[in-house]
Amino acid sequence: MTATAPGRSPRFVADCPTRPILDQVADKWTMMALTVLEEPTRFNEIRRQLEGVTQRVLTQTLRRLERNGLVVRRVLETSPVGVEYSLTPLGESFREPFTRLYEWALAHSDEIHEFQRAFDARNTRETSAN
Repeated sequence: MTATAPGRSPRFVADCPTRPILDQVADKWTMMALTVLEEPTRFNEIRRQLEGVTQRVLTQTLRRLERNGLVVRRVLETSPVGVEYSLTPLGESFREPFTRLYEWALAHSDEIHEFQRAFDARNTRETSAN
């Protein structure tokens, strides 16, 4: 993050090194995959635990996590050949802040849903009035 005086220039410049990292960790499938990886887990087991994710999207997500050093991919010498993913030490270090975010989302989900319903109801009335 490049800190600057408000109103003078962007806070996050285009080449800020945090942008691709924040983009990855803010992705819903990334967050869910990291939750599943409490222990080394095979690809298909990860997929079964993430209802709605496609094979393609999960593969892309895991590759990005591997590229960023948060997970490691291991080919298993089984028949048929299997693949297993696990968190790296860097990935483990992300578990604490992620867990706090996840717990916050759980604790406030009812409240957020209530705000969403109220917002949608207001917008429906405003749209109908126009």
